[in-house]
Amino acid sequence: MTAQNDALIVIDVQNDFCPGGALAVNGGDQVVPIINAMLGDFAVKVFTQDWHPAGHSSFASGHAGHDPFSVIDMPYGAQVLWPDHCVQGSTGAEFHPDLNTTAADLIIRKGFRPQIDSYSAFFENDHTTPTGLSGYLAERDVQSVTLVGLATDFCVQYSALDAARLGFKVRVIERACRAIDLDGSLEDAREAMLDAGVVLEA
Repeated sequence: MTAQNDALIVIDVQNDFCPGGALAVNGGDQVVPIINAMLGDFAVKVFTQDWHPAGHSSFASGHAGHDPFSVIDMPYGAQVLWPDHCVQGSTGAEFHPDLNTTAADLIIRKGFRPQIDSYSAFFENDHTTPTGLSGYLAERDVQSVTLVGLATDFCVQYSALDAARLGFKVRVIERACRAIDLDGSLEDAREAMLDAGVVLEA
């Protein structure tokens, strides 16, 4: 029985975030069979895809003297500098080969503007530039969203907080997510999501 008003949003299950990738999340590939098994339970299925141009401003390689995972101030706020990852057209930017992408109703590409990063499925990191996802969900009469994918403490968290701010009922299925966990970022993310009214389901 599919939930007509509930959308499954699959966040960034891409090669570069899986073992062997440029920004590998520990156990990232383990979410793939879990997500595939969930797809039939939702009438609306949206996948997001990190899609950076080469030389993106969030890449540490473009900031002399800064190592990956250091933090700098950008016009829109603090920005973690990442290893080059999910470059447009690269193998690393492709979805994990075992993910059932044919089930997707919509694929949202994000992070394609060179000067601003985009963690959330809904907004760039300035929290104002929209991806178009909220409008799409409104037209599909979606009232609640279920989030899965990579990584719990960055793109999943940002998407969950934005969804809650937009008025959706929000659930994160933690067994279908994996975290980077930089300096306790996973626990901070869980607390922020709970404070925003997001339901965390094991």
